[in-house]
Amino acid sequence: MLIIDSHLDLSMNALAGNRDLLCSVYTIRAREGSIPGKGLGTVAFPEMRQGRVALSFATLIARCTGKPVPHIDYDTVAQAYGMALGQLAYYRALEREGHVRIVADINELDSHIAAWEAWEATFSLDDGPGPQPPLGFVIAIEGADPIVEPNQLEEWWSAGLRVLGLTHYGPGRYAGGTATELGLSDLGPALLAEMDRLGLLLDLTHCSDQAFWQALEHYGGPVLGSHQNARELVPHQRQWTDEQIQAIIERDGVIGSSCDVWMLKPGWIRKEDTNEGVTLETLADHMDYVCQIAGNSRHAAIGSDLDGGFGQDQSPQDLQTIADLQKLVRILAGRGYDQQDIANIMYGNWVRLLRQAWGA
Repeated sequence: MLIIDSHLDLSMNALAGNRDLLCSVYTIRAREGSIPGKGLGTVAFPEMRQGRVALSFATLIARCTGKPVPHIDYDTVAQAYGMALGQLAYYRALEREGHVRIVADINELDSHIAAWEAWEATFSLDDGPGPQPPLGFVIAIEGADPIVEPNQLEEWWSAGLRVLGLTHYGPGRYAGGTATELGLSDLGPALLAEMDRLGLLLDLTHCSDQAFWQALEHYGGPVLGSHQNARELVPHQRQWTDEQIQAIIERDGVIGSSCDVWMLKPGWIRKEDTNEGVTLETLADHMDYVCQIAGNSRHAAIGSDLDGGFGQDQSPQDLQTIADLQKLVRILAGRGYDQQDIANIMYGNWVRLLRQAWGA
């Protein structure tokens, strides 16, 4: 079955981590094996193809919170802007080489999904499958810090940006993020108004509780949680309460469940605990939780965040590479989900949300 993954930090790993994502996961691991904390990646283009990850939300990330961190959080807005623009240039270079297709409107979306569905159908032919289509990318920014000012957003839209998260960890320039109790900044409402005008999707992942509710008051367009799990299952401010999940559902939004073990196992501590006992069944618990609140399968999806600053050691133990997300088909079927429900969760809900956002 096709997969749409709503959160992959591909450019961050390629540029800040110096990974050639055209190589396989196993080649990358061999190259990085002598580097502390490396050698455990799960995402590369060959495995995305193997796993039928037809479309992903490919991120740009460059914070400017006043607390610099190498390769992700910068001293100045100009640096953050330059880094994010460079990450976008990487995706465009891959597109020029024919490896990927950047999808930015409804016609491109429908054409891209149809090409992948047609390719899947060729497996039943006597002469086997035909040439595989390019990987599809929807460009997303995780944390709006590199947007210099709200009126610059149209420049980003013209460059291909279609999904925008207001903040990341800490005190973002536009809104308080994870581990803060800050709401929207003075810049936040103006950015949301410009997002509404342009039709940009609002990703509420990483928003503080205060910023989450304020953003919904200021923004009337399509909303999502690109990589977001349930606070009731794993108590932490990073996760969403039942009320927040319900608010997304009421706006006909979609929530992509994340593979990060600390978001799947209560009390998990990085560098102290292992991924033992955390499997893709655990990930399915969060998908099922959203479905139970909604009463249907229209709002749960995949937002893996694989290799988002972690590797296989901090992913479900039965996941070696992103291709193993296909195991969710069997897992969901075992829980009583029918074929249409499974298709919704694996890719259909993201297609529906994008089509709605882009004027279907």
